[in-house]
Amino acid sequence: MLVDLFEWLNRYSGHFPGAGLFQYITFRAGLAVIFSLLISLVFGGVIINYLRKLQIGESIRDLGLQGQIQKQGTPTMGGIIIILAILIPTLLVSRLDNIYIIMMIIATTWMGVIGFIDDYIKVFKKDKQGLKGKFKIAGQIGLGLIIALMMLGSDQIVVRMDTEDAILLGLNDKDRVGDYIYTQTNQGISEKADYKTTLTNIPFMKGNQLNYAALIPIKAQANKYWIWLIFIPVVIFIVTGVSNAANLTDGLDGLATGVSGIIAMTLGIFAYVSGNAIAANYLNILHLPGSGELLIFTGALLGACLGFLWYNSFPAQIFMGDTGSLTLGGIIGALAIILRKELILPVLCGVFVIESLSVIIQVAYFKYTKKKYGEGKRIFLMSPIHHHFQKKGIHEVKIVTRFWLVGVLLAVFTLITLKIR
Repeated sequence: MLVDLFEWLNRYSGHFPGAGLFQYITFRAGLAVIFSLLISLVFGGVIINYLRKLQIGESIRDLGLQGQIQKQGTPTMGGIIIILAILIPTLLVSRLDNIYIIMMIIATTWMGVIGFIDDYIKVFKKDKQGLKGKFKIAGQIGLGLIIALMMLGSDQIVVRMDTEDAILLGLNDKDRVGDYIYTQTNQGISEKADYKTTLTNIPFMKGNQLNYAALIPIKAQANKYWIWLIFIPVVIFIVTGVSNAANLTDGLDGLATGVSGIIAMTLGIFAYVSGNAIAANYLNILHLPGSGELLIFTGALLGACLGFLWYNSFPAQIFMGDTGSLTLGGIIGALAIILRKELILPVLCGVFVIESLSVIIQVAYFKYTKKKYGEGKRIFLMSPIHHHFQKKGIHEVKIVTRFWLVGVLLAVFTLITLKIR
């Protein structure tokens, strides 16, 4: 197994110059980015040519958008490239006994299969509707359920904190996993322990923490047994919402790919600081032992997005299809939940949120005006909102670039929230 490879390299590092580097998360994360990029670039061209031979092209409805007809026949299902570029480096350079890595491999594969089935029905069965909505939602709910149950049930998913802080939060020895951990600090000996808890980070608040269990209106000692009533629906809502939002955003060449890459880099920073005791303590965020390994996964995710962008930027040689967009959204939602940063997603995924809201507002207003006046009216020229700007005559390259810039600003602001109380 690959886990044994790391142990073997560590044991015989003196015989193989540079072998000890594999023990460093940052080194392996860098390798993951490089491998992911190479896989995307090398195999991307091969897969595109293969899809062209199979005549797997996108069917374009004429919506009167500039440059739309020229995209007719462009190969789709390119999300296969993204998935391979994520999974292969992750399997090669990450620790496969890490529960967080296992969860993300499951999330990637699960959503990839759902997206692939959806694209397969559209392309090969010539059914423009693809996978029926109820089955697609069922698949997203299934992933949310898996993530939630693993977080609630696995003793490897814990929060490490001072025992005094744990007591103040209503945690006790029944919530503790493993022995106490004693460390020397400037203030003396610090007593810490790993606790099973549904604590999460909440931005802009002084304590920077929220416990879902506290939302249940019963005694503190009893609410932990009923936490699943709140936690599971929240996880399902987030996974489903982000996955669908990413799908809506995938409407212009390079838009969803670039925005997802920006988000991946931000979540990678969160993974590193959350898994590092010193950084987590300094930033006053939850210390999640083992979560630093997700830096390798996010590195592979970033490399996959950048590599796919080589072919997906305007004019796109391939579209990611639902195979890619649903997978990217599911990955981002799962990562945020696992890293306990889900409450900052409306900011970090602001572009996804705006795209989704534009559709919701457009549909709601149309139905409202049709019911009231007998004729439906629209707020935007077209939704999602990136098509609104296209209708205004703005070239899609400029629209995509501006959305990327908005994504960068939101990512920077998200990182700033680590110190805003």
